[in-house]
Amino acid sequence: MPETDLPVVLGFETSCDETGVGIVRGTELLADAVATSVDEHARFGGVVPEVASRAHLEAMVPTVHRALEAAGMTLADIDAIAVTAGPGLAGALLVGVAAAKAYALALDKPIYGVNHLAAHVAVDQLEHGPLPEPCLALLVSGGHSSLLLVPDVTSDIRPLGSTVDDAAGEAFDKVARVLGLGFPGGPLIDRAARGLVADGTQEAPGDKDAIAFPRGLTGPHDPPLDFSFSGLKTAVARWVEARERSGEPVPVKDVAASFQEAVVDVLTRKAIRACKESGVDHLLIGGGVAANSRLRALAEERATAVGIRVRVPRPKLCTDNGAMVAALGAEMVARGAHPSPLDLPADSSMLVTEVLV
Repeated sequence: MPETDLPVVLGFETSCDETGVGIVRGTELLADAVATSVDEHARFGGVVPEVASRAHLEAMVPTVHRALEAAGMTLADIDAIAVTAGPGLAGALLVGVAAAKAYALALDKPIYGVNHLAAHVAVDQLEHGPLPEPCLALLVSGGHSSLLLVPDVTSDIRPLGSTVDDAAGEAFDKVARVLGLGFPGGPLIDRAARGLVADGTQEAPGDKDAIAFPRGLTGPHDPPLDFSFSGLKTAVARWVEARERSGEPVPVKDVAASFQEAVVDVLTRKAIRACKESGVDHLLIGGGVAANSRLRALAEERATAVGIRVRVPRPKLCTDNGAMVAALGAEMVARGAHPSPLDLPADSSMLVTEVLV
């Protein structure tokens, strides 16, 4: 079937603080509109669920209109609706699910309630084409650090490892707060480590080997594919506090680079191990932290050394967006998956093994 004859899917993403609306036809991205409430959360140093929910309510309809305008379409051109049903913040999810139900009912179109993590995997198809089956996915964000074996992104996702405390993105946010860099922490720490300052000028980068921060759960008796970043975050905070007590300046660039290296060292080491143990030669990296420049570079270096191919979407598709939900919805339609019921729930603790409601 020609790409222009494939169904057009409208996707909604509201699991956290981004209101995302995407439009996809097959594996072609037609529109990706995002409204963020990050500035409203910055003064709190993290996402406030009630603030996020209210921001979604205000942004939803205008964001849908922007997406349709970007795609050069009207609602009459939409063939199916997809929405993140979970996991995520309960109130935020409810806004997206309610909006998707309303559009599905008004347009008399099928609705697909999909898993947020599976959508982070499916979005890579918009950039690099069909996923190898199976592939290994490393998903890293503010709420998730997961290793997943993906034989079929629409129905068969198998968890191999996950975080036992702080997710990688959460640790980035907390360390950025300790260093006085602001929120969200991921891009700010990446910039500091690279020596990029606020006005865009380039200074000498931080030294990633300056401070030997710990690597969590890497001992011989630790779970081989699980993650822990709470101890690392605490170690950074104590190092900075000790420096401040002694009256010495805190070398922010070196701390940022050394902390970042500790995180990406563990992430990539375990991802490569999971690939080897599963007999998989394609590693897909997704989630907001996948935009980190050092994670991308180290993953490519280590994977190439052992014959593993790395696939990482462009940074805008790594963070939460409606395109990823539409992409998974389009794949559901293409494979003939049965739509979700119109009374589908929002499930804040939805398991990754449940790809479709």
